[in-house]
Amino acid sequence: MARESESGLPIEPVYGPRALDGWDPAQKLGEPGSYPYTRGVYPTMYTGRPWTMRQYAGFGTAGESNARYRQLIAHGTTGLSVAFDLPTQMGHDSDAPLAHGEVGKVGVAIDSVEDMRVLFDGIPLEQVSTSMTINAPAAVLLLLYQLVAEEQGARPERLTGTIQNDVLKEYIARGTYIFPPKPSLRLTADIFRYCGERLPRWNTISISGYHMAEAGASPAQEIAFTLADGIEYVRTAVAAGMDVDDFAPRLSFFFVARTTLLEEVAKFRAARRIWARVMREEFGARDPRSQMLRFHTQTAGVQLTAQQPEVNLVRVSVQALAAVLGGTQSLHTNSFDEAIALPTDTSARLALRTQQVLAHETDVTATVDPFAGSYAVERMTDDVEEAAVGLMDRVAELGGAVEAIERGFQKGEIERNAYRIAQETDSGERVVVGVNRFRLDEEEPYEPLRVDPAIEARQVERLAALRARRDQPAVDSALTALKKAAEGDDNVLYPMREALRARATVGEVCGALREVWGAYVPSDAF
Repeated sequence: MARESESGLPIEPVYGPRALDGWDPAQKLGEPGSYPYTRGVYPTMYTGRPWTMRQYAGFGTAGESNARYRQLIAHGTTGLSVAFDLPTQMGHDSDAPLAHGEVGKVGVAIDSVEDMRVLFDGIPLEQVSTSMTINAPAAVLLLLYQLVAEEQGARPERLTGTIQNDVLKEYIARGTYIFPPKPSLRLTADIFRYCGERLPRWNTISISGYHMAEAGASPAQEIAFTLADGIEYVRTAVAAGMDVDDFAPRLSFFFVARTTLLEEVAKFRAARRIWARVMREEFGARDPRSQMLRFHTQTAGVQLTAQQPEVNLVRVSVQALAAVLGGTQSLHTNSFDEAIALPTDTSARLALRTQQVLAHETDVTATVDPFAGSYAVERMTDDVEEAAVGLMDRVAELGGAVEAIERGFQKGEIERNAYRIAQETDSGERVVVGVNRFRLDEEEPYEPLRVDPAIEARQVERLAALRARRDQPAVDSALTALKKAAEGDDNVLYPMREALRARATVGEVCGALREVWGAYVPSDAF
């Protein structure tokens, strides 16, 4: 449906290129929703409906996080995004010695199906899309979600959402890995197959460049190393006997949006073009959905400042606009106080309102790919693509993403870029408002949200009560079956699901796999 401008003039849903000096840009750009998807993966993009508005949330206990989710839904959030605490991310229960002091701090503590039931109490899982930022134990949390959804009466084939499930970037930039790379990739392939059989609408992986960017990767490095990881996952699944078109339509990606708006728009457009070409030419994907790079975006947390935190509202608005102009499928906007502590209810609502203003009060949803044909953006798209492909070729020369990770290539490249940024910031060459320019003599006081330290004790009590009332022989038998599957070639998700159904905990399930597969120790630790 065509829209009118404030002046009453028509805004076309799609603007076409004009021939310039005998060169027709349409030959290179294509149309929105068609190969190579430079202009977007869908023909109508936001002119049909806006992106999914997710808010990443989770802290303390499952009950506290459930209350925040209900508030976000009431304020207009169209998709949930779950943050888990570090013990959960590392496959440890809340009563494990390594979990002490971290329970509920940077996300919600989930130890068993009972916690997951509380987390989504009163939220109809067949009607919402849920993203879960979980990697090494992604299969465990996905199965807990499925079990709770089935308790609600939801049909597994109707469940929609995403698990991040991108363990390769953990070895590169983040560190919440459990198992070595090869068994981790085997687990990823098992998830692909399981979801194809049981959860066909679920996005089985969100291949992430966000954390690389937060660690210091440039835009070109971000998409190069992310797409190289994606290639590794596809190769693993194909080597396991799967047809690329059976699983590739459910792959998704996760990128950052920085304040450098023009380059970010170019980055997103270049990433779509590279992935489409790789999937068609290298893997022979025939289904157009297999060639589409669909992605979620989060605004750049690393660019937020504790100094003058209200300025972060401006930064997040610019970052969100870059994501929208770049054609994201879903978006999380950071709260302005995240550089200080967990977001308050007010700041989380303001972050959501930022997206709603962009969607409903601006004209960026009136036409597809507004920057198409821009001299600057088209050149920057070509330049970012060329730089990214060059880095991807380096990874390929080293034998692929896993071999390059084991040699420290990606990590080293990112660290060098991070050092450059730090030097530019320290020297004042790179301006950071409120930090090295335009500072206040005295910062205004701000009262952050704080997590109750008693949460850990309450989680430990819940775990003790769970273990006291469950059928322990059934748990032991189920964990034995899981280890047997891990030792062989059977899909581990089926016995894992039964162990979780019997009330095995996240830590017990991950511990059983550690016994078989071992735990990863990076080479630079020696």
